[in-house]
Parts: sequence; structure tokens; C-alpha cells
Amino acid sequence: MICNTVKSGFDCVFMTKKGCSYVNSSCKVVVEQCDGCVKIFEYESGKYCKVYPDPDGKWMSGGCPTATHVKLEIKEAQKINPLKASKRASKKA
Repeated sequence: MICNTVKSGFDCVFMTKKGCSYVNSSCKVVVEQCDGCVKIFEYESGKYCKVYPDPDGKWMSGGCPTATHVKLEIKEAQKINPLKASKRASKKA
């Protein structure tokens, strides 16, 4: 339904016939950790996340899973020495 609280005129999944069904009846503004994310939209009432109604809650739990401006660090798998691996395999057989 179309939001009539903070994101006036835009489609919102939390909007019902009785009003906003989210906690405290409105979405929360973005926090500074969200700066640079593509999913931030500026409405008349402020900047809000398109995906999450409470961005601060996502950052409190360790980080926003949909943040486009944060690069995830990928740990390299430990390299296995092929000689040692063949010796271990021959002992098991």
C-alpha cells in the first residue's frame, strides 16, 4: 500500500488500511554507517532505507547484510602441502 506517514506517496509493505504496522508506527531514519549505500532514498521527511525500516537494528547485530558500500573480507583457505596430503592418504588406505 502507499505510505502516508514518513515516505508519503511511495509503496510500503508495512502500510495497512489502519496505518503503519511497523513498531512505533513509522520507519526510522538511516544511521551514519549507511552513508554511501545505494539503497538509501531521500524523501521529504528525511533519508530512509528502501529495504529495512530500522537500519540501526541491522548495524547493531553485526552489520547490514544488504549494504552495497561495504566490502566483505574473504579469508583464504589454508593451503595444503600436496606431499603431506599424499602421505596421509596412503596411511589411511
